[in-house]
Amino acid sequence: MLHHLIEYAQRHGITAEPGFSPKDVRWAIVCDASGRFTEVIPLGEGKRGRPFSRCPDLTQPELVGGDQPRSHFLVETAEVVALHRKDDADKATLKKAEQKHTFFVEMLRSASDVMPELDLAARMLGDPEQLTHIRDHLNARKAKSTDKVTIYVRDGFPVESEAWHDWWRRFRVKLGDSPQKRAKVETKSSPQGQMICFLTGESVVPAKTHEKIRGLAGVGGLAAGDALVCFDKDSFTSYGLKQSANAAISEAAAKGYREALNALIRDHQKKLPSAMLVHWFKERVPETDDPVSWLVEPPEQEERSAQQAARELLNAIEAGRRPGLSANRYLAVTLSGAAGRVMIRSWMEGPFQELITNVSAWFEDLEIVHREGHGPAFTPKFLAVVGALARELDEVPPSAAPSLLHAALGGRGRAIPSTLLAQATRRASLDFVTGQSPNHARMGLIKAFHIRNPKGGVPMSPYLNEDHPNPAYHCGRLLAVLAGLQRSALGDVGAGVVQRYYTATSQAPALMIGRLVANAKNHLNKLEPGLIWWYENEIAAVMGHIGERLPRTLDLEGQSLFALGYYQQLAHSRAGKRGDNAKKKEESNV
Repeated sequence: MLHHLIEYAQRHGITAEPGFSPKDVRWAIVCDASGRFTEVIPLGEGKRGRPFSRCPDLTQPELVGGDQPRSHFLVETAEVVALHRKDDADKATLKKAEQKHTFFVEMLRSASDVMPELDLAARMLGDPEQLTHIRDHLNARKAKSTDKVTIYVRDGFPVESEAWHDWWRRFRVKLGDSPQKRAKVETKSSPQGQMICFLTGESVVPAKTHEKIRGLAGVGGLAAGDALVCFDKDSFTSYGLKQSANAAISEAAAKGYREALNALIRDHQKKLPSAMLVHWFKERVPETDDPVSWLVEPPEQEERSAQQAARELLNAIEAGRRPGLSANRYLAVTLSGAAGRVMIRSWMEGPFQELITNVSAWFEDLEIVHREGHGPAFTPKFLAVVGALARELDEVPPSAAPSLLHAALGGRGRAIPSTLLAQATRRASLDFVTGQSPNHARMGLIKAFHIRNPKGGVPMSPYLNEDHPNPAYHCGRLLAVLAGLQRSALGDVGAGVVQRYYTATSQAPALMIGRLVANAKNHLNKLEPGLIWWYENEIAAVMGHIGERLPRTLDLEGQSLFALGYYQQLAHSRAGKRGDNAKKKEESNV
């Protein structure tokens, strides 16, 4: 995975040089040609701010390595740049912010040797009166103390200039804890300090620690970031090696994978319950051709369904009309945070054509008849499928979304875990018993499980499967027919056949179905002859598929097939009634 991240950084021009990093900046403090403050201007759109691709950046060891607190150069928080802080900040926090502010201004003065306009900014930020005006403007714009701020001098952003780059490289070397300086010392004094980099194969002095991955705060990570490669416990180390020397990676390579993953999390992540999906391609793919985006956020139904889009793109690739896509590859990782570390929940990669085939198969397996019987239900979003496992999305177990994602992207060879089938079946039963509208994504997931069942999947139609080989499916169908019979005979009786007997019948059909069929005779006597004949034929046809012996008990898979049979028979019956009503209406208009 790290190799692919390095490659992504190289292909997309992501800054991987140590000491430089892309940053999003929310505000700019404007300084005129005389070194006077004029205004604070917002940058970018929304709260994210404007991205600057090559900002000066210090590692955490560099920031804390001196006798006094240090700050970043040119881009820092409003608290550091302008002493814009919270009203309830304590004395220690205030003192630390002032020390960082002093360091920030001193760097501007020092860098003015190579970029004279920085001296104007240093004079502005070193003037208490002007700082007060700056803070007033920040307050008026409701800027936070943690918002990133840069300076705008004369007619441009110094951070966008290359004039300070060489000065900055030399400045980092002078810092006491600079990795470059440490590397020089270790190379001279200890040849054993050289190791083979895991990512480049070159002889390097490995980075002692790696900077943290940001952006996982919403999925269990820390706001300050989480470590992807770390060895902070003795049990993680080997051969007496310290910290990241156990997986030797140069500072430049570590910087490359970190910046690539940070960029992917920032720009290409899909939020899942308790996890985050990050995916990319070897070669750029338009958003409109991205199967993973269809999976998580299908196209608008009025335009075309996600399933149709997948089929069309797959046909185009197979016909040779999209040669660029056929040679492409996809890469996907599911991440979350755990106790300050990045947890990799799944890693997948493969040919683009395989991805589109697998996503298309996922949509086909999920396809289910609409609860009212009039055609297939709309293609569900991935989160709708995940949410079908519980009452509320936040009640879904953390492992559910990555497991379903693995099944969706991995093709029909990836079975859906039986633990998820149990949850879907339980929720479906509750829907039926309580009279709630059946959930399309839930029923589609049950159908998909049986198509992919590792014990021997059975092809299934989204509609009624009259020739299904398992009697459990037809037991569910029979209950739906008997429930329809009761409604036709008695109307709405409140707690009917389904409310009273669904749970018991789905667990022990042999015990319950005989009683229900016997009771159905009383209902038949209340119907008109035509309906009596129709229901008798329906019951006989379903019983014929069950066979000579009713199942005594049903296991989890049997109960899920029972639920699916009940649902599809219910939709089939409703579709028939809609057709009959339409026919009667047409005849009455003649």
